[in-house]
Amino acid sequence: MARFKKKKSQPTPGPDDSKKESPVEEEKIPETENTEETSPQTPPSEPPVSEAEKSEKDRKLNKLFWLRVALAVIAGTAATFIFEDIEGEERRWASIAFMIIVFFVTIIIAKGMKMQLPSSDRKKIVTQAIGSYVFLYLFTWIVSYTLVHSGNVSSGINI
Repeated sequence: MARFKKKKSQPTPGPDDSKKESPVEEEKIPETENTEETSPQTPPSEPPVSEAEKSEKDRKLNKLFWLRVALAVIAGTAATFIFEDIEGEERRWASIAFMIIVFFVTIIIAKGMKMQLPSSDRKKIVTQAIGSYVFLYLFTWIVSYTLVHSGNVSSGINI
């Protein structure tokens, strides 16, 4: 808890207070907390992590990040060619389903890495690089589809 003490200085005189000149007595104000008492510290819920374990965890999370980035680029490009025969709206939904399936594969790979994460960081296996994965997948899928099919359009950029 925070400790607050009241000011012990005299109040600033106002325009009407100049006629009154009575000394202000200082009051002794008790402290809100006793400084001599220490609160019992609660033991941490998880054991402290050593530097070697932390660096190993960070290395594996970094490896997972780059795995997802690489798989997003590869899967986004592959989606252009895998779903070539599907037309219209079904192509979009098939590609999004493919993106989700590849992401679940990366979760299985991450669990196979046997990362020693504390219970508070268990969700990092799923959330690590999820935004990068989704946007890179969609970006590479759109760019590769545009480049492959740009020659078919009469009013487009010729490559």
